Amino acid sequence: MKWITRSHVHVDRVACPWLIKRFIDSDAELIFVPKSQVIKVAEQENAVSFDSPGAKYDHEEGLCTFDVLIREYDLTDKALLRLSEIVNAADTDNLDKDPIAAGLEAIAVGFGLRFPDDGENLLNQFSVYDALYAWCRLQVAGQ
Repeated sequence: MKWITRSHVHVDRVACPWLIKRFIDSDAELIFVPKSQVIKVAEQENAVSFDSPGAKYDHEEGLCTFDVLIREYDLTDKALLRLSEIVNAADTDNLDKDPIAAGLEAIAVGFGLRFPDDGENLLNQFSVYDALYAWCRLQVAGQ
């Protein structure tokens, strides 16, 4: 399936593709376009839009798109839910809500500077999310 979002990925637009590829649609084709073109190109390409105004999946009442996808696909993995707390705090400018959030925001900025191409950014940043998810698994196992 094709998935489409805004170009110039940042926290939620890295976390969502990671979630999609790892837990929802391992064969997903990711498309990045300017914000003004997301809905139009989604219709042309028959793609699922996310994290953009008017998208099928976007922020809702304090939830970032990552949270919305977890809810929509009924993902209940406790480590994934812990990761969603971090992503939400980093993406919604509530860095004080989670001690890891500021670090994730800094990582997103740094990767964006190093890899301005969205595909290359994701390719490099997915390992960060894999590692953070592993840490979350360890953290929730101790509860």
